[in-house]
Amino acid sequence: MAHVDLHSVTQPVGIMRIMATILTCMCFSLVAAVGHVLSPTSSYWAWCMFTWCFCFAFSFLILILEFTTVNTKLPFGWDDFTAAFAILASLMCLTTSIIYPTFFAKNGGPRQVGASVVSWVCFGVYVGEVVLTRLRPRGETIGFLSTLPGIMKMLETLLACLIFTSLEEAQFVSHEIKWCVSVYALCFIFNVVIILLTLGRLASSFPFPFDKLVIGYNILATVMYMTAMVMWPLYSFRLDKCEPGCDRDKLIVVTFMTIMNSIVYILDTANSIRLVIVSRKM
Repeated sequence: MAHVDLHSVTQPVGIMRIMATILTCMCFSLVAAVGHVLSPTSSYWAWCMFTWCFCFAFSFLILILEFTTVNTKLPFGWDDFTAAFAILASLMCLTTSIIYPTFFAKNGGPRQVGASVVSWVCFGVYVGEVVLTRLRPRGETIGFLSTLPGIMKMLETLLACLIFTSLEEAQFVSHEIKWCVSVYALCFIFNVVIILLTLGRLASSFPFPFDKLVIGYNILATVMYMTAMVMWPLYSFRLDKCEPGCDRDKLIVVTFMTIMNSIVYILDTANSIRLVIVSRKM
């Protein structure tokens, strides 16, 4: 039977989560009050609203579950989940705090400026939560999503989401571009599956070593992203390939994010191989 745990909302981490819940609510309320007109940057506006709503919903849910102690009955690693969420929310708020002022607050009114400022404060609060959740006693087990490989998996997924927000139908004019989009989609799906399997502690149920499977996937994903890193700018910036309605600023964003994600995949693969070699020597 669940009971109330007042300590969960009075400890420093709980106070940080309450602040994050209030601040994210302020952000999407201010932006929703202003509204938005359909434009080539509408997908970025939608991403900002999604980020604030997503962070608000999960922060509030975590508060409720810990306050009622229902979190102790969930079938996955709660500490790993909350630490991973804090890291993901930090990254999402960072991107939103850059995107919204850049596209919507330059010539905006006080509400747009206020939302931009509050979003940066929100980012700081989530960073504080990350610091507090990672301050564990020496020797205490840390879940996969709180480790460097887990953080890289979340970063790869986030960068893929930013790529998706910059894609437009007018860009899909060649088989090479369609291949790049397939790479983004497939790697995103497999990353989400890996994150869910590790969060649900289902990796050990595989009939073969899960870490070797992840290494194989990382190598394949790295090769695929490297092909996209070459093919996307080569074919997307051709004048005869960019039809009316094709936003070149978004092409630049996709190019930059593809390069960034390629680097993250390379580092993730190298780190995974290093961990396997170290574990064999021990």
